[in-house]
Amino acid sequence: VKLFGACCGACTAGAIVLNQFNMSDFKEDIFSTNIMYLPGVGPKKAELLLKELEIATFKDLLYYFPFRHIDRTRFCTVGEINPDLPYIQLCGEIVSANVEGHGRGKKRLVLRFADGTGSIDLVFFQGLAWIKEKVKPGQKYIVFGKPNVYNGQISMVHPEIDSPEAEGKNSGVFSTNINGIYSSTEKLRNGYMGNKVLVRLMLNLLNIVLHKIPETLPDYILNRYKLLSLPEALLNIHFPQTQELLDRARNRLKFDELFYIQLGILHHRAAKISVSKGLVFDRIGEHFNYFFANNLPFQLTAAQKRVIREMRQDMGSGKQMNRLLQGDVGSGKTLVALMIMLIAADNGYQSCLMAPTEILATQHFESLMQFLKEMDVKVSLLTGSTKKSVRTVLFNELAEGKTSILIGTHALIEDNVQFKNLGLVVIDEQHRFGVEQRAKLWNRYNTLPHVLVMTATPIPRTLAMTVYGDLDVSIIDELPPGRKPVTTLLFNDSKRLRVFGFLKEQIKQGRQIYVVYPLIKESEKMDYKYLEDGYESIVRAFPSPEYITVVVHGQMKAADKDFSMNLFVSGKAHIMVATSVIEVGVNVPNASVMLIESAERFGLSQLHQLRGRVGRGADQSYCLMMAGYKLSRESRKRLELMTATGDGFKIAEEDMKMRGPGDIEGTQQSGLPFKLRITDLSKDGELLEAVRKIVASILLQDPDLSHDENKVLKAGLESAAPQKDFSKIS
Repeated sequence: VKLFGACCGACTAGAIVLNQFNMSDFKEDIFSTNIMYLPGVGPKKAELLLKELEIATFKDLLYYFPFRHIDRTRFCTVGEINPDLPYIQLCGEIVSANVEGHGRGKKRLVLRFADGTGSIDLVFFQGLAWIKEKVKPGQKYIVFGKPNVYNGQISMVHPEIDSPEAEGKNSGVFSTNINGIYSSTEKLRNGYMGNKVLVRLMLNLLNIVLHKIPETLPDYILNRYKLLSLPEALLNIHFPQTQELLDRARNRLKFDELFYIQLGILHHRAAKISVSKGLVFDRIGEHFNYFFANNLPFQLTAAQKRVIREMRQDMGSGKQMNRLLQGDVGSGKTLVALMIMLIAADNGYQSCLMAPTEILATQHFESLMQFLKEMDVKVSLLTGSTKKSVRTVLFNELAEGKTSILIGTHALIEDNVQFKNLGLVVIDEQHRFGVEQRAKLWNRYNTLPHVLVMTATPIPRTLAMTVYGDLDVSIIDELPPGRKPVTTLLFNDSKRLRVFGFLKEQIKQGRQIYVVYPLIKESEKMDYKYLEDGYESIVRAFPSPEYITVVVHGQMKAADKDFSMNLFVSGKAHIMVATSVIEVGVNVPNASVMLIESAERFGLSQLHQLRGRVGRGADQSYCLMMAGYKLSRESRKRLELMTATGDGFKIAEEDMKMRGPGDIEGTQQSGLPFKLRITDLSKDGELLEAVRKIVASILLQDPDLSHDENKVLKAGLESAAPQKDFSKIS
């Protein structure tokens, strides 16, 4: 028996299940067969696999890839071990076996293991009696596990222990010295389904299905790009015969994954473009020209000019514009959106701009009114707070075409909001709206308006090509002239008095301050600064009436929150104590300092968004991060990166490398509409770009995938559609 915990009937159960279920139990499509029918599984284990790993069918298990591979021909010595090492393999003797501790749940089995260069404890908390019975002190064993530190001593918890003679004997035709390590859970391990059992199940599965795996790519692609066949790739991802074959298997499976994602996105996009005729905005008229000549607040940057040209080209093409505008905080996205709305007005069409909060909508309205002073362009504001009498007038003016631009919140999607001729929809911080919410703005009209979605959350290029793959992407990567970079500094608590002194100097100069906390109330689980205590500290250090401090957090009543916000926006309050609720939607050019407490608690993207609340005026601004004394390596890396760069796109790329694509701010809400089993968007950008070009080339020559050589692609696309809802990307 190779695995402690892999037995207890697991091996014999496999034989029983095989006798109980014969091949007639398998579905005609063997890959959709319930996993309970796989030898070694059965109903109970099938329920556990479904609950813990979402494995329901043969195909689910086949595509459950190892997250790491270990070369079992390599051995470390005990003397070389340090806690930073990954999974390692040792060869030596069990010196002693002792059960320590008393009481149920407190006992542990400690095996002393030595190899001549030193000794280490192997610790087990479950299956103690069974393991102790099987282990023979004085005999040689191979140990495989992850070193860790407990009470200052290096040990291994629940490592695998094999006899040297057993190595490599149970893989049969799939024998290999490069072993896959599968992600597992505590419940699976408690149910005797650790890594070795998953390996055994994968062996059973491949013995059944390997020669029935259909190819998903045509021969011309396999040959042109020297890709392994799909059966070869799946065999070598689970049981690689060599490191080279493992690398080629990974490449083939990543290629497959990215290919069908891009095929779905680009095929859906082409179909949408072919049927969605767009309004033609073919003239630049008096509104745009007057604004450009008289009201432009500053010279446009080259990036702003470039994205305006891209949008003009879209809107004059006769096809509906669907464009994502990315721009860092303060890059001038609103000004670009206004100029595009003026083009719509010059062509006789109305525009609307939807923002996620009343405060942000109001700020957009006030900004546009300032930009458009002395111009004959009617701009209106509609939010949940708009009075009924005002709404009545607004709706009439909108329906009659007297209103050129309507700014608002979710109120814009109400049924009684009817435009005379809506030509352009602009959505700010678009990830805060659901797909259905956004679509309600334009689905009620016979001719689809042009759509521009904006985000101040920089999105890595690879993520933009997947999550927003069927949108054209424009990027403003320059700040307007006169904007000074925000100075970012990191402090610990010993420098608090110095920091408070600096805040008082800024207030004396007429500036305002944000102080942001990660929590509202004290937490027993997390030792972080919290707002309630922090507010009291701030009030003591900055007493009234000399200093006015307001509080804003998500648990306040809307009216109270708006009151505090308005005090600060109007300049009557010096300090705003808040949670990250202010991350989006506050524009106070006079605020020059952002103080972030327990900064290690925030992610990179969130820190960057908070920093973006300052630096909006002409004065030098500062982002001060207060952090604890004991920082993890990852936290320190995040905070040091913040002090080193103000480039939101660089920060977004690093954020994705650290946290993964599904956790990045802005993609959590929209959600990845497909599951990436093996691709890492933070590392596989080059492959993604290459695959996208290949797919685009194929669709250019064969848009309907009707050629004989592409029939396999059409079948694959149709079978992938239910799992990957590409319509939810737009």
